[in-house]
Amino acid sequence: MDTQLRLIDIKTFEGTITLESGLHIGSGDMEMHIGGVDNPVIRHPYTMEPYIPGSSIKGKVRSLLETRYGFIVDTKGEPLSYKVFKKDDLPEKDKEVALNILKIFGTSGADEFEELGPTRVIFCDCHLNEDWRKKARDNNWSFTEIKAENRINRITGTAQDPRFMERVPAGTEFDLLVKLKVLNEGEEEELERLLLEGLKLLEMDALGGSGSRGYGRIRIEFKDPILREKFDSKELFVEEDKEADS
Repeated sequence: MDTQLRLIDIKTFEGTITLESGLHIGSGDMEMHIGGVDNPVIRHPYTMEPYIPGSSIKGKVRSLLETRYGFIVDTKGEPLSYKVFKKDDLPEKDKEVALNILKIFGTSGADEFEELGPTRVIFCDCHLNEDWRKKARDNNWSFTEIKAENRINRITGTAQDPRFMERVPAGTEFDLLVKLKVLNEGEEEELERLLLEGLKLLEMDALGGSGSRGYGRIRIEFKDPILREKFDSKELFVEEDKEADS
């Protein structure tokens, strides 16, 4: 890495996250109150409105990218590290992707800073969109819903172990803000491509808990029309499908 590292630009990706299904991101409050819910959602401590932590988006996008490029075996499920990146048996094409993932999301340890530089991307907390908030208040919509769940005994067909999950309902809109720091000439295009790919994977997968039960499906729409077209037209797994067919 060039030791004369300079901040060239900070690119801003602004948009909206619309929930296509109920979203549950837990508050970490495991205390059960009489008449309360088993799993409350995270809320802002002042307004008590639900929000999406930037750390939740960052962690899921990173996990999806590392899974897509086959690093989870080498990492044994842990986040990609500089140690894995420096492995002698890691193919060169994988090294380039691994390096860019580490640039985007960062890694612990001071020894790697000279080669990687500082973390490039900032994932901001996503708060309720102001226009949607006003519409919700005008229509007396609740910001959350309580969903009852249980387990069905496969022999008797009876419900067991009831629990009550708090979710942010489908249709809720949040403001998305992601910032990309450009520190090297020529790195912007590839880092942006990888970042948008990760966000597209998130849109295809799920955010928050209980994704396998249909929770956390989202739609992302960017404000900038050029960026929106680039994101909406992005097709993943197409090349892999062509190779498989041949």
